[in-house]
Amino acid sequence: MATVLAAGTLPWRRRRGRLQVALVHRPRYDDWSWAKGKLDRGETFPVAGVRETLEETGLRVRLGHPLPTTTYTVASGSGRAVKEVRYWAAEVTGGDGGLVHEIDEVAWLEADEALERLTYAHDRAQMDALVAADASGTLTTWPLAILRHAKARSRSSWDDDDWLRPLDDQGRAQAADLVPLLAGYGIERLVSSPSTRASDTLAPYATATGGRLRLKPGLSEEGYAQDPSRAGHHLDRLLERGVPACLCSHGPVLPDLVNRLLARVDPRLAPGLVARSVIEDVASSGLAKGEVLVAHIVGTGEGARVVAAERHHPLDRG
Repeated sequence: MATVLAAGTLPWRRRRGRLQVALVHRPRYDDWSWAKGKLDRGETFPVAGVRETLEETGLRVRLGHPLPTTTYTVASGSGRAVKEVRYWAAEVTGGDGGLVHEIDEVAWLEADEALERLTYAHDRAQMDALVAADASGTLTTWPLAILRHAKARSRSSWDDDDWLRPLDDQGRAQAADLVPLLAGYGIERLVSSPSTRASDTLAPYATATGGRLRLKPGLSEEGYAQDPSRAGHHLDRLLERGVPACLCSHGPVLPDLVNRLLARVDPRLAPGLVARSVIEDVASSGLAKGEVLVAHIVGTGEGARVVAAERHHPLDRG
């Protein structure tokens, strides 16, 4: 049976201290559900979720931690297909609320009202998870992305200093693909190894957003070999700031950074159990070139704790 890939969000806000979520109504089906839609060709799940939310609700959102994925059977041209929809909690950051596509109404409802109005039982798991996160104090998070530089020219084909080795064609495509992905999480602060293959991985995002790219020698392979403590220092500084950030480095440096994040997972928080699994997997298998680990964090400094995590591979797309 064929699989249809889709993504969506639960846009949320607070009014008079009360949590509200946005449901959409489709007149074609006369149903109430979450903003969602199919992945375009070559699109990643998070990018699709942000795009579909804007197209269906007119709202701009910043992705928070992931919510339960749902699967169900739908009609397709070949008969039946399994539809897989991945969801995120999404804090509203702007937008005019203008309705387009097949949506004729967006309703902001409190949790109990939303559960009653949802048409499909399979949409309730996301609402339950959102409410649980809110109750545990882990709904409001900020993202810290750990990125391995995109694919570069091989060492054997490069005669100059290794730190000057540039991205190849595939690497440049990966760097371009990172622009909408990082934008979906509202990344603001950019920190990178000064090696060309690392800084050029984040350069397109810096250009697109007008952000400043901060180059730190301690994140390079050469700098890490001289003083391994510097890489951890740069990570700690980002944790102190608590600003949505991306740190780009190299394969030999990443295990130290990932293990530092692993130590920040709070086992007392239910979402933290999933976060630990994701980060442990990255710690053991590493990140592919151009792949990003997104840690969702509550608090700052010594009190910063990872409550959810996800990884996105440049080939993990529709």
